[in-house]
Amino acid sequence: MKLESLNDVFTDLIRDLYNAETQLVKALPKMAKAASSEELRTAFEDHLEETEGQVQRLEQICEDLGIRPKGKTCKAMKGLIEEGSEVIEASGEPAAKDAALIAAAQKVEHYEIAGYGTARTFAQLLGEDEAAKLLDETIAEEGAADKKLTTIAEGINSEAAGDEDGEEEDETEEEEDGEEDEDEMEGSTGRGRSSGSR
Repeated sequence: MKLESLNDVFTDLIRDLYNAETQLVKALPKMAKAASSEELRTAFEDHLEETEGQVQRLEQICEDLGIRPKGKTCKAMKGLIEEGSEVIEASGEPAAKDAALIAAAQKVEHYEIAGYGTARTFAQLLGEDEAAKLLDETIAEEGAADKKLTTIAEGINSEAAGDEDGEEEDETEEEEDGEEDEDEMEGSTGRGRSSGSR
């Protein structure tokens, strides 16, 4: 790779984003399948359609500017998807797993928002107004997807936290039951205080 101008940097970034989106197109169906929440599953499926449209926008930009989109691997997206795969393969409570899936998905969204925002700025500086407009459309979609995930997370995170509270309450109840049993045993063996003592 040789970077001698802002146009070179912009070209490299567009190719990087293109590969990132094509990787995500393959990953989103797996995330949707792993989701327990119907709302979360639908959000992943809806974003898959948006992502396919984002790939088409990048292809349009590449065609307009004479950029060859293929041939570059986005290592950052590859790593983020690998993290998501770890969550998909994990076992445990459904709400906790969904919370982890959202966390993984939002890492992806934030990475993409940063990448597209930089690409749009470069396009504007280079006078590529049509490319900047197309990139702006994608930024809006990524932002909306991130907000939707945050809204879904509010319910799922509470559910996951509620499960933990429930476990703590069960443990406390068991401890209290144990103390009562000890009191009863002391009373039955004559080691406890008599009812008349003050």
